[in-house]
Amino acid sequence: MRLLIVEDEKRLALSLARGLTAEGYAVDVVHDGREGLHQASEGTYDLVILDIMLPGLNGYRVCAALRAAGHEVPILMLTAKDGEYDEAEGLDTGADDYLTKPFSYVVLVARIKALLRRRGAGASPVHVHGDLKVDTAARRVFLGEGEVSLTTKEFSVLEQLVLRAGEVVSKSEILEHVWDFAYEGDPNIVEVYISTLRRKLRPGLIRTVRGAGYRLETSP
Repeated sequence: MRLLIVEDEKRLALSLARGLTAEGYAVDVVHDGREGLHQASEGTYDLVILDIMLPGLNGYRVCAALRAAGHEVPILMLTAKDGEYDEAEGLDTGADDYLTKPFSYVVLVARIKALLRRRGAGASPVHVHGDLKVDTAARRVFLGEGEVSLTTKEFSVLEQLVLRAGEVVSKSEILEHVWDFAYEGDPNIVEVYISTLRRKLRPGLIRTVRGAGYRLETSP
């Protein structure tokens, strides 16, 4: 899952980014409202964490502009203000949830997970393909009767394939959702993780489609 944080308090933004990255999310950070609107409009994000008091363009206007343009990405608004009027204004512009600073990091993560679940309402978090079972909510993987231990990044790569099982997922798409736009390392890092997953899972589960990407086979 790829998240965008639009927050001008740089220390807070970077702290949140580190924590959420450790949770397994790919996180991009910007500190200006106009840049946030641009990033949210151009990028493919699963959720936006949006501060209200921003330079350039405040969070209310960013949220309203995204909704007016037809973007349905879940938006969690943050503010140092407190009061029913502020909350109502934030929700009226199209935000999905609202959190007042200072807030508990645990509560933030819980709100994020709830919004992501709500977005995928009706879809089971458990994906079964033959003897492979992947629980994207609990972030657990089972092969046959046993559980497979994966690192955070390994699970995130597998998750992208599982969510689009049977389809070809390109290397750039995996990079975009598992790492972030600021990643400047070797894009072949994806191949390294695919190779590791193949060793840990059954042979033939992940196919390479030459010149296109990877596909999780759906047949047993």
